[in-house]
Amino acid sequence: MSTSTVHYLGDLRTEARHTRSGSTLLTDAPPDNRGLGEAFSPTDLMSTALACCLMTVVGIRARDKGYPLHGFSAQVTKHMAANPRRVSRIEVDITVDGAGLDAAMRAELEEVARTCPVALSLRDDLVQELRFTYR
Repeated sequence: MSTSTVHYLGDLRTEARHTRSGSTLLTDAPPDNRGLGEAFSPTDLMSTALACCLMTVVGIRARDKGYPLHGFSAQVTKHMAANPRRVSRIEVDITVDGAGLDAAMRAELEEVARTCPVALSLRDDLVQELRFTYR
C-alpha cells in the first residue's frame, strides 16, 4: 500500500492525502522561493518531521518505561542555504516538565530523540541542533 498521494494544485501548491487515514495537508512554496507561504513548505514539513518523529519515539519509550512525560513541546527553526538551495540546519528546542525524570531517564530519552528514524535519515551534512530544557 502506498503511503500517500500528492496532487499539484497549481500556483506552487500541493495537496497530500495520507492513504491509510485519508487526512490531508497542503504545501505552498515559501515567499523567498516565489510562493505565497500560506501553508507549510516541503522543507518546513521535513524540518517539522524531525520534531514530530523524536517526540513520537520519546513518547513510546516513556510509555514503555512508565516515565512521566508532561509539558512536552518543541519549537522548530529551519535554516536554508543556497547553491544548491537546501535545508542546512534544523534547530529543535524541546521543553519537558522535568518533574519525575532523573538524570539517567533524561539522558535515555535524549538519546532516543537523537536517534529517531527521521534524524538518522537526514543527510550527514545537515546540522541537527536538539536542545532540551527541563522545567
